[in-house]
Amino acid sequence: MRKGELTRAAILDVALELASREGLEGLTIGLLADKMNMSKSGVFAHFGSREDLQMEVLKLYHHRFEQEVFFPSVKESRGIPRLQAMYARWIKRVSVEIASGCIYISGAVEYDDRPGPIREELVAMVRAWQGALLRCVQQCIDAGQLQPDTDAQQMVYEMYGLILALHHDARFLRRPGSVDRAKLGFDRLLENYRNTSQVSVSLEG
Repeated sequence: MRKGELTRAAILDVALELASREGLEGLTIGLLADKMNMSKSGVFAHFGSREDLQMEVLKLYHHRFEQEVFFPSVKESRGIPRLQAMYARWIKRVSVEIASGCIYISGAVEYDDRPGPIREELVAMVRAWQGALLRCVQQCIDAGQLQPDTDAQQMVYEMYGLILALHHDARFLRRPGSVDRAKLGFDRLLENYRNTSQVSVSLEG
């Protein structure tokens, strides 16, 4: 990478850290310039506006989420093993973010009623992840691993609810054991939807 690209990457790293703690709306060129020991004009040279900076931070966050959670998980066998891997890696990432904050979650609070390109980008990213979960659940149903009448959207909704509860209890309430509860919640959810008829048939045989 050239010097300019390295500087831009370094600015984005710091910007992502700030946005995780302060929120995307708390991210300003001035604050970032102070953290980088740069002038505001120096930061502006890499990002034309505050909105451009926020957008790039969102894209970087989403890219890292995919690299840490999605892509390693799809290497697992299709069906329940893949779904378990997706949730486990999701939990692991949220556990790390308890100290800093999740931009998907904080962004939803900041932009729930604030129209514009940042909200649109954020919504698209969250929907992309939910879509990946939905496809994985549907594959479990198609493979006969989950009950045939399983409502895939409902199951994804419940999975997302566990993550939101984890973030709330661990980050806001500082409640010990929240990660274990989120793991237990998923295990119970999976068992509730699991198709046990195939297991019974194989045992009888």
